[in-house]
Order: sequence, then C-alpha cells, then structure tokens
Amino acid sequence: MTRTPIVVVGTGEMGQVVDQYFADSPYEVVAFAATREFLEAPEFEGRPLVDFDQLGSGQYRPAAVKLFIAIGYVKLNHTRARFYERAKRDGYALVSYVHPSVQLWKSNTIGDNVFIFEDNTIQPFVGIGSDTILWSGNHIGHHTRVGNHVFISSHVVVSGNCDVGDYSFLGVNATIADEVKIGRECLIGAGALVTKSTGDGKLYAGDATSPHKVPAPRFAGVPDEPKPE
Repeated sequence: MTRTPIVVVGTGEMGQVVDQYFADSPYEVVAFAATREFLEAPEFEGRPLVDFDQLGSGQYRPAAVKLFIAIGYVKLNHTRARFYERAKRDGYALVSYVHPSVQLWKSNTIGDNVFIFEDNTIQPFVGIGSDTILWSGNHIGHHTRVGNHVFISSHVVVSGNCDVGDYSFLGVNATIADEVKIGRECLIGAGALVTKSTGDGKLYAGDATSPHKVPAPRFAGVPDEPKPE
C-alpha cells in the first residue's frame, strides 16, 4: 500500500498520540512542524522537526505533503484553528483520521483535519465540521451537527437532533439532551448535564464531588497499621 506523506503540526502530547495512531493508517508521518520557540531539537519522535513558518519553501511544500494540525483545545480551540487557517491559506490539504472501530454511515459528513479516536458511536445523519476532535468513547446521536474547531472529550453523550457550535469544548462525561443547541465558544465542563439550548460563550461546570469525612481505608475496612513504639 502506498501511504500518503504527512507532516504533523504540533509537538505536545497530542502530537505524540496521533503519531501512534497514524502508524497503522494510510498516512505516513514524515516530519513534525512547530513554530520557532518550540524548535528545541532537530528531531521529534525520530522524525525531522521543521519550522512551521518555513514549511512551504522546502521539501515539505504543499505539492509534496499533506498536514494534520495536532493541537488540543488551547484557548477554546482557537490556537488550533489559527494554524488550520494558516495551512489552508498556504495551499495545504489537511487529512482526517477515523479509527477503524468507528462505523460511519453514507449519510455522515466529515470535514478536514478531523481526528476521531476509537469506540465513538456516530449515528446516521451526523455531520462533523472541520478541525474537530472526538476523543475516545463518545456517543453522537442522529441528525446532530458538530461544528468546526470543536473538541469533544471522552464518554460524552450528545443526543439526537443537537447542534454543537463552533469552537466549543465538551468535557468528560458531559451529557447533552435531545434537540439542544450548544452555542459558539461554549465550555461544557466534566459531568455537566445540559437540557436546554445555550447562548454563545456559556460556561457550564458540573459540581465536583466533595471528599467524604470518613477516610477511604476506614470505609474499606483496612486494619490500622500498628504504631511504632
């Protein structure tokens, strides 16, 4: 199989993670790119590390490689979006990756620079915009639109006929009820339950569980350690 050469933009943890997934895919990571302040070594993960601002002038020009922007949800995804838009202006094609465990339907649509990790359930008539990341183990219900530059963490439930606005972030175990519209640039915290449509720029924080007054070892019946004399 002839694999498509790509350059991964980003040298953080996400760059490391997606490199592992791309290893068994139609894409071959031939280099990494970062801005000058992050060029701490000539290589990253055993591949050349090149200056993103000079990328188009050398062997990694748009006619030779495609890109994937591997940046997380920094500044509500705006940092990733900035690199995405720059890459598009420079003439690069951006690849998307869908893990083999994920079933897609002919009615699904997916943009570019999308990364869908393992064990995501994506039902029919779901549309996923460009530059969007779905981490592992989510449920995206039928006839739902997920916007551009979105980050969905793990074990999130987005019910049917929903709309997730551009630049939004959905935290671990968040639940979105049927026919709810999440506005643009919303942050839905871990464990939050959203049952009504939101405006733009809203923050929903799930209440954190407070520690119980009984220590865990006592609750579990762990015998006390004898005190040294």
